[in-house]
Amino acid sequence: MNIVIQKTHRCSLSVEDKLISQIGKGLIVFVGVDQHDTHEIVDYMARKISHLRLFKDENDKINKSVLDIGGDVMVVSNFTLNAVIGSGTRPSFSHSAPPDYANELYLELAEKFRQNGIKHVATGVFGAHMHLDTIIDGPFNIVLEKKAITE
Repeated sequence: MNIVIQKTHRCSLSVEDKLISQIGKGLIVFVGVDQHDTHEIVDYMARKISHLRLFKDENDKINKSVLDIGGDVMVVSNFTLNAVIGSGTRPSFSHSAPPDYANELYLELAEKFRQNGIKHVATGVFGAHMHLDTIIDGPFNIVLEKKAITE
């Protein structure tokens, strides 16, 4: 599983000019599901991201999690995070999970965020061409890969 986390002031997501979801202050979590990903990895990622200290505290130190600030999370499927760039110029996505399995784990990740106590969890539309209108907070981006679990 490959994930990119962005801090956001607010974000809205549309498909074909129709508003699908929106969040306020919190995190956008872009998710690329790999063919070897498991339910255990989803659980780990949800717990890790929910508790990552990415927000400033009263002393201006990055010391609070999205849970601590009562922030929102938007989960967006993004198979291109699994791109492998070899010697050519066209990325390969052969490591991505089959669509049905990828969608299952993507939706499970969103549900795990809710179970971890995040009150507002929004999602995109799996497999759709989406437009995100966001005000990034920072910029502040974190890359979290499945292999980081075992290291």
